[in-house]
Amino acid sequence: MTTIGEPHIVKSYDSELARLDDSLARMGGLAEAQLASALDALERRDSDLAARVVGADVKVDELEAFVNEQTVRVLALRAPVADDLRTVVAALKIAGEIERIADLAANAAKRSLVLNRLPPVEPMRSLLRLGRLALGLVKEVMDAHLAHDADRALAARDRDQELDDVYASLFREILTYMMEDPRNITPCSHLMFIAKNLERIGDHATNIAELAHFRILGRSALQQRTKKDDSSLVGADPE
Repeated sequence: MTTIGEPHIVKSYDSELARLDDSLARMGGLAEAQLASALDALERRDSDLAARVVGADVKVDELEAFVNEQTVRVLALRAPVADDLRTVVAALKIAGEIERIADLAANAAKRSLVLNRLPPVEPMRSLLRLGRLALGLVKEVMDAHLAHDADRALAARDRDQELDDVYASLFREILTYMMEDPRNITPCSHLMFIAKNLERIGDHATNIAELAHFRILGRSALQQRTKKDDSSLVGADPE
């Protein structure tokens, strides 16, 4: 039995597991670049850049398909156990989480194409802050996963609480602008959808952190993450 990073007698087995890590690293890098470009497109009102983000989403899809094929191949030919099995299963699940992050970044870029045809609205600055928090979280959890650092993965997971706080605050800010002036309703509605996309990216990043923790230590994170997003309660009468 080997531990993570310890070489096998069959060298090609090591190569197959290394290809999984390499593919996840490339997927994570692409998803980060997609999200960063989507935020740039929003900030600069750059429709050409937004269109490139939407078109580039297929590259992440192709890498996810490769990871899926590679995991099936390793499971069928190597029958991995213990650390190797966790590595393969975690790779399969993390690839799915990264693909969703890239999808949500592309969705944000699509809505920016519409926003660019409308007058600018004030909550955009808070939206960009939320986006940069999400981008930092994605980068941190991917670095923790690739470095096999369980403590760093859990620390990154806990940072999602800050993102939830900013999202809830932004939700209220957008509602205020919509109530103040009906002309803000259309652009602010698109901002609200983009904000939800960014909040969901934070959730997928925390899922990656928990999968990284499981892969490294062989057990789930003991404490459940506290969700602080209370935007769904806005407007409800206090009990």
